[in-house]
Amino acid sequence: MPLTKQEWLALEKKAQELRLLTLETTRWAGSGHIGGGMSALDVMTVLYHKYMRIDLKDPKWEDRDRFILSKGHVGIAYAPLLCDLGYNDKEMLKTFNLSNSKMGMHLDSNKINGVDASTGSLGHGLSIAVGTALAARVLGKDYKTYVMLGDGECDEGSNWEAAMSAAHYKVTNMISFVDRNKCMIDGKTEDVMKLEPLADKWESFGFIVKTIDGNNIKEICEAIDFALANETDKPVMIIMDTVKGCGIDFMEGNYKWHYGALDDEHYEQAKASLEKHYQKRLARVEKEAE
Repeated sequence: MPLTKQEWLALEKKAQELRLLTLETTRWAGSGHIGGGMSALDVMTVLYHKYMRIDLKDPKWEDRDRFILSKGHVGIAYAPLLCDLGYNDKEMLKTFNLSNSKMGMHLDSNKINGVDASTGSLGHGLSIAVGTALAARVLGKDYKTYVMLGDGECDEGSNWEAAMSAAHYKVTNMISFVDRNKCMIDGKTEDVMKLEPLADKWESFGFIVKTIDGNNIKEICEAIDFALANETDKPVMIIMDTVKGCGIDFMEGNYKWHYGALDDEHYEQAKASLEKHYQKRLARVEKEAE
C-alpha cells in the first residue's frame, strides 16, 4: 500500500497527538517509561492507523490482526493509543498506574480493551506471537500477527528460542520489529550486553532482516509493505533504528529517561520540543513526498 502525501501527513499528525497524550499520561501518572514510549510510537501509529485489520466495536473479533507489545513497559504510550482509538475511555489515562486503576504500568489484557496479550515480563512477546500466528494457520484464519521487541529485551534467551521456532515452522504470517533505541534501564545496550551484529544474528536464526529508520514513517510503511509481500518461507524481522525519547530534546538518546518523572519546567520544555520536532517532520514530508 504505497504511502500518499495525504496519508503521510495524517500519520504524522496522529503520531504527534499521541506523543502529546503520552506526555500528559506520564504527567498524570507521576512518572513512567516515557523514553521507550516515544521511540516506539511511530510504528504503533502506522500499524493501527494504516495496516492492521481491526474492529473498533469488537476488540475480540476473531479475524482481527494481532499486536503483541513485547516491551510491555511502554504501556505509557500504548494506553493513549488504545484510548484515542476509542477502545477505552480517555479519562482512564488520568489514573494510569495509580492505586485501584485498571491501567497498570504493564497493560492487562483482561482489563484493557484492545490489548491482545499481557506483557512486561520481558522476553515472552515473540513466543506469544509465534503461538498466535501458528493458531491462525491451524484455524484457517488469514489474520497477521505483529510483534515489537525492545533491544535490551534481546538479551533474554527466550527470544532466541522463539526465533528458532518461527524459522523452523515457517511462521511467515508474523511480522516482527525490534525497537533499536540503543538504551536500556542501566545504560547503553552495547555497554550492558553487546548486541551487535544484531541483524546478522537474526539472519543466522533464519529471518529476513530489514533495517530502517524507525522514526521515519515513510520507511516504516515501506518495510511493512516489504514484509507483507514476502513470498519466501522465512519470517521477517524489521530492526528499527530509533531514538530514545524521540521528539523531546533533553531525553533523546539518554538512557536515564528509560523511566522518569516530569516537573513543571521539564513538562513545558517537552511540549515545546515536541512542537519543533513535529514541524521538522512536516518539512520532511513536503520535501520527500511524491
